[in-house]
Amino acid sequence: MQISKHKVAAIHYTLTNNEGKVLDSSAGREPLYYIQGIGNLIPGMEEGLEGKKQGDKFNLKVSPEKGYGVKDDKMVQRVPRSAFGAGEIKKGMQFQTNQGQVVTVTEIGLNEITVDANHPLAGVELNFAVEVMIIREATADELTHGHVHGPGGHHHH
Repeated sequence: MQISKHKVAAIHYTLTNNEGKVLDSSAGREPLYYIQGIGNLIPGMEEGLEGKKQGDKFNLKVSPEKGYGVKDDKMVQRVPRSAFGAGEIKKGMQFQTNQGQVVTVTEIGLNEITVDANHPLAGVELNFAVEVMIIREATADELTHGHVHGPGGHHHH
């Protein structure tokens, strides 16, 4: 069986940037289960997995355009320090805005704090080392809900 639209696949992966730093990995955890072809994963990952078989091991390079997007300078803004309340603010901290957007603190000034609403991996080339563990048909329920219901397709909400 090959990975194709509406198949469930379980993959082990390690994600590194171009400097070789590990950004994320399923090592030591359950594999990642997802449904192919419905946008569960970034586009470049879905494209790279299409047609793969159980047991396949491969490397995949994903451009920012097919990953978390290109960095958008308009999403970087300065905010008055008073908007953050009294707590200590450090570079790299993340906050949720009133609109539900997540922003990351990139610079701290005396009166202003610079925040970036881009995804932390926007503009980054992603390197995945992938191993396909399992491929199976998605259940009707999974397709309706748009996500996997555990290894056998059962509901665990």
